[in-house]
Amino acid sequence: MKTDWRISSVNGVLLAAYITPTWLIVAYRLFVTPIHALYDRPNISVAIFVSDHLHLSAVATIRMAWLLALAKLTVAGFLLVFSALLTRRSVRLSGGCNEALAFALTLGSVISFASMVMASQVAEPEAMRLHATELLLFLGTAILMLVEPSTQSAAAPSPSTATFEPNYPAAAQRS
Repeated sequence: MKTDWRISSVNGVLLAAYITPTWLIVAYRLFVTPIHALYDRPNISVAIFVSDHLHLSAVATIRMAWLLALAKLTVAGFLLVFSALLTRRSVRLSGGCNEALAFALTLGSVISFASMVMASQVAEPEAMRLHATELLLFLGTAILMLVEPSTQSAAAPSPSTATFEPNYPAAAQRS
């Protein structure tokens, strides 16, 4: 059975199926009740780190929660764009959906890594395991994207073999 699905695309869809609803729910809770949702399990390390180490006021803590929610919404949005672009065969074959996945992987890895470091600083082992797992999911998909050979590179002509031929070969210049 011949298929045009790459393994990184399948892994990206599975990652989007897990991360998108999870982070959308967390972001929604952060927008509705920022202080209360900041102390839920996915965000407890950020909340304790912000309150203990940065000594932010209540308004600044709310802004930090909204910034975290906006970042998680951005990752979920790019994963949804990747999933939508993946449905078209021509886009999937040309690799046009890889940019959306790469941006989501980059920003998601940064968020998960920062949250994992904050969890280790405030001694929250459950939050550290959660963020380490998310980081490993992001990094595993990124490694698959890097290692998997591109379908475009084999089909692209090399620029050194191209020669210039004018459109009007019969018209000779006489100077």
